[in-house]
Amino acid sequence: MTTLLDGYREHIVAAHKQPLFLLLVGFITSFVFIRFSVRMIRAQVRWWPGNVTPGGLHIHHMVFGLGFLLVGGIGVFATYGGHPWIDVFGLAFGIGCGLVLDEFALILHLDDVYWSEQGRKSVDAVIFGILFTSLLLVGYVPLGVVPGEETRWGLITIISVNSLASVITLLKGKVWTGLLGIMVPGLSWIGAIRLARPSSPWARWRYAARPRRRARALRRERLLHRRADRARTWLFDLIAGAPDKVPASHPAAHRVAERMAARASAHLDAHAARALARRQARLADRRSAAAAGTARGAADPALGSAEAGPDRSRLAQQRRRTVRAGRSRVFAVGPTGLESRPERHHRLRTHTRRIGR
Repeated sequence: MTTLLDGYREHIVAAHKQPLFLLLVGFITSFVFIRFSVRMIRAQVRWWPGNVTPGGLHIHHMVFGLGFLLVGGIGVFATYGGHPWIDVFGLAFGIGCGLVLDEFALILHLDDVYWSEQGRKSVDAVIFGILFTSLLLVGYVPLGVVPGEETRWGLITIISVNSLASVITLLKGKVWTGLLGIMVPGLSWIGAIRLARPSSPWARWRYAARPRRRARALRRERLLHRRADRARTWLFDLIAGAPDKVPASHPAAHRVAERMAARASAHLDAHAARALARRQARLADRRSAAAAGTARGAADPALGSAEAGPDRSRLAQQRRRTVRAGRSRVFAVGPTGLESRPERHHRLRTHTRRIGR
């Protein structure tokens, strides 16, 4: 214990990092507490207080987090950052960060998606915030700049290259590598050199005309990234709880289906659309012609008998298509009207026997 206290005084208090340390403590503590709280509410544990619903209005914990953020931020400016107030307000600001980022997905989607797949973005935001603050606490600063060092052109070049590599890595769909690469130079360079993920903007822009590279990216996605995604999903389920399985009748499922249908319609090939329109027009012409022929036959029997030959061949073609489609044939239209098919087959067999005699 004495060694820990001495290390705390040397590396935290003497280095003027105690406000940042208390911010990180408040961040982690508030996130762990609120996740425990919502999981108890979800499990409907009787001894846990439950949601805050004054007058039937559900107040999300993001609202309390905004209050802590305002108190922490305004308090630091109001007290000019003097001790011990900066430590207190740093702790309050960290508590607000944990409560607000735990509902980051709700802010992003403007919908209560806390227990859905979209709610995983909140866990991503919290983990990145904790890692970012931890790196600042142990001495890393963005882009590798150390305060107090003399500015050099070589350092500026490294910072510029690292920034460009981080942007390329993010465009390749490697979010964690790109974000952490801002803090740790060299990490984003590896992500910028390697293949992009197939669903990333970089793959859509650069791999459309390069099928071999796209195939390699798909193989790597199947072999490597899906395993990593499964491991990450398992870890997030352990930390934050598994998301709900949305039923097919849920409004969110309908919205997703509508978006997918709209996307499919937008990407429909123009040639296929024209071919579909031509087929529909031909079917409409055939139906109208058949209806007109039936009407003329009913109005003039002589004309109907004259047109029986072409109509019979057309009906034969329709029957063949029906058989190929797998539908049963119940009635056939002959020159004298509707007659059942077994009777027609019996008549054809009788006619054949007479010819044979």
